[in-house]
Amino acid sequence: MPKLRFIAISIILILSGSNSIAGDARFLVREHIVVDLERQIEWLRCSVGQRWDGKKCIGNVVNLSLNIVPEAIKIANEQLGGQWRLPSKAELTSIICKACPSPKINKDIFPNTDNAPYWTGDQSIFNSRFYVSVNFHTGFSFNRFSPIKELAVRLVRDR
Repeated sequence: MPKLRFIAISIILILSGSNSIAGDARFLVREHIVVDLERQIEWLRCSVGQRWDGKKCIGNVVNLSLNIVPEAIKIANEQLGGQWRLPSKAELTSIICKACPSPKINKDIFPNTDNAPYWTGDQSIFNSRFYVSVNFHTGFSFNRFSPIKELAVRLVRDR
């Protein structure tokens, strides 16, 4: 599986740069991690497939189907420590910046976010065969994607 090898290589983060506090007081930026003080969770600044170079996320976002996501999470847990997971719809929509141009996210905190839908770990309330995604192009969430669809992934862990 060449895609999984790429993920394993890409998920290794270069940890350089200094700690800083983002403009939004809710977030504490620590190199490749963003601490969400309000929700008591930690975000990876980069999407799966990208890596932190000390200033920004570089590389290409890798879209994954939900059956591949557990392998990406396993790799993140091994390489970064902790218990990474897909965010809930509430968590992922909480980082939407409605006033921002597309992609609708604070680009200083989450640089080079794909202008596309991202997976959540939540099943659709309308049809349990589908899962919820949050689209950073529009800022809206959708309940319509089958788990075989390949979407972008941003991982989170509890503090």
